[in-house]
Amino acid sequence: MSTRARYHHGDLRAALLSTAMEMLEQGETFSLRAVARRAGVSPTAPYRHFADRGALESALASQGFRDLKDDLMEGRDLPRSVDDLADFGVAYVDFALRRPALFRLMFGNECDDSSDERVRASGDLHKLLALALGNVFPGADTDALATASWSLVHGLAFLHLDGKLSGDQVEERVRASFAALFSARS
Repeated sequence: MSTRARYHHGDLRAALLSTAMEMLEQGETFSLRAVARRAGVSPTAPYRHFADRGALESALASQGFRDLKDDLMEGRDLPRSVDDLADFGVAYVDFALRRPALFRLMFGNECDDSSDERVRASGDLHKLLALALGNVFPGADTDALATASWSLVHGLAFLHLDGKLSGDQVEERVRASFAALFSARS
């Protein structure tokens, strides 16, 4: 079914997001006009759903946060051990390496607090991390642990993306980092 036909069935927003995501992940620079052209709709059609490019990018980032959350939970329950938390870390870094343009968009721009969708999607991801950490470390300061563990995997993700760490042994590196962080004693 053509994009134009989907639009007439009320699916313009989804078609625009899908087109923009494809362009982003293929490394193409996009604008609302370019997305409209690729989607086969009028140049003004995207403005029915997105005020500007920033709003479209925010919607893409929202989808990225939901996709990342799905990847973290795929085939697993909430973590019960540090090894299970490392599974989350591996999934996080893997997401960044599989979808680098989206990952950079999600975290490379200042968070748009005016985008309820983006704030909610990001918040859901943070809640999942807090639940996971609380499950492994009952009674601990999950905010501090969330900051430490997110900093660890986020840093590893960007070190790999920026070529500072080799692509070899990514999983082993993430697991070793988690083991070192959570076994250290003061």
